[in-house]
Amino acid sequence: MCGRYTLLADELEILQEFGIDQPVENYHPSYNIAPGQDVLAVIHDGNEKRAGYLRWGLVPSWAEDERIGYKMINARSETAHKKPSFKQLMSRKRCLIVADSFYEWMKTEEGKQPKRIQLKDRGLFAFAGLWDKWNHDGKTLFTCTILTKEANPFMQEIHHRMPIILPKEKEDDWIKPEKMPPNEAGEFLESLHDEDFTAYDVANYVNTAKNNDEQCIKPIA
Repeated sequence: MCGRYTLLADELEILQEFGIDQPVENYHPSYNIAPGQDVLAVIHDGNEKRAGYLRWGLVPSWAEDERIGYKMINARSETAHKKPSFKQLMSRKRCLIVADSFYEWMKTEEGKQPKRIQLKDRGLFAFAGLWDKWNHDGKTLFTCTILTKEANPFMQEIHHRMPIILPKEKEDDWIKPEKMPPNEAGEFLESLHDEDFTAYDVANYVNTAKNNDEQCIKPIA
């Protein structure tokens, strides 16, 4: 799964990396992004790529209660093209969720050890995501979920699931404005190759979502 991550890059670097012309409204970096918070995402509106904030925790357009979002921070890529909650979103509401590392908790004899995981060869990257718009009783939400898959050999030692990180050359293909059959979107995700990761231990300080400063990413011996 993916339950916490970071985005520390400055706004200009993000705009350049993802080929976005318009500034990001109210951009703010974060050492400890958690479910329920607003997260930076990129979509293609049919004319251009745009970056803006979505709330992390998908609330499908048909949902009666927005609290369902807390149960839908991740979507399994192996079945998303079949599930009613995600099937149509796989076809037409795909997004990039911008990050530069993520946290995962490894089970040890002493308890769960948080680790910060990064790509070896680049800083900024994008999780494969889905988004939706929800309207209910005059309230509107734009929300998202991160797609996950079975862990690769590196991640297996830490956790059995991992977020899908899109190769740089595949980012635009994922958010192209044309509709994609849901099963084709699933096959696209299955075809992606993994990049090399690196990881190090961080303190339990990161376990508390309100803690959001440099101490979250400080390595421990």
